[in-house]
Amino acid sequence: MQDKPRHQILANPYNWPHDASLHPSTTALVIIDMQRDFCEPGGYLSHQGYDITPTRLIIPAIASLLAKSRALNIPIYHTREGHRADLSTLPPRELSRSRANASGLGIGDRGPLGRLLVRGEAGHSTIRELHPWDGEPVVEKPGKGAFAHTDLELLLRLRGVRILILCGVTTDVCVHTTLREANDRGFECLVVEDCCAASETRLHDTAVEMVRTEGGVFGATARVGDVLEGLARLC
Repeated sequence: MQDKPRHQILANPYNWPHDASLHPSTTALVIIDMQRDFCEPGGYLSHQGYDITPTRLIIPAIASLLAKSRALNIPIYHTREGHRADLSTLPPRELSRSRANASGLGIGDRGPLGRLLVRGEAGHSTIRELHPWDGEPVVEKPGKGAFAHTDLELLLRLRGVRILILCGVTTDVCVHTTLREANDRGFECLVVEDCCAASETRLHDTAVEMVRTEGGVFGATARVGDVLEGLARLC
């Protein structure tokens, strides 16, 4: 009897997924918080005093990964961080922390793209280059992780998804929190390291290294070229 094909992506510290079961029907691409507030001048991240160049540089790589996933009918989920207009989902400590910067502006305050990290404002929307297609769920999250206080897990379970390809911003905060939440829920995760960015390079590098310590305690990491090559073998 002919052996069943085994599909993996070249990754670190192990080729992913661990059981070589990569298949479009059980895999999902999760694009985390590629919003104008994090990727354009005048948004939340720039008001925090950070250079948005790193979050802009990863857009073409994510776009290539998104296009390949769409071509293979891999389920795609977009997440957006933001709060209700009345800020009823915003803890007081988080509001105070968000204003601890040179501009003095934080979540809910008005900037060039509207009120920062508030749902429905211009800055809250996904950037044009990665805009969701009809039928691609957008998960609205009030915090860092994409599973807390959202229906993401329900959406994934109903589709039979058990392995996740993660990308987006920021590597050390929302990507890592989502990764950890997913890992504890039994999903096997791959972080596409050059499709992620942080407010500082050192934070990105450390966050990537934390994924693959202890033999891959939270999953594995890979470069987008290797991910695209691995997905191409599914065609």
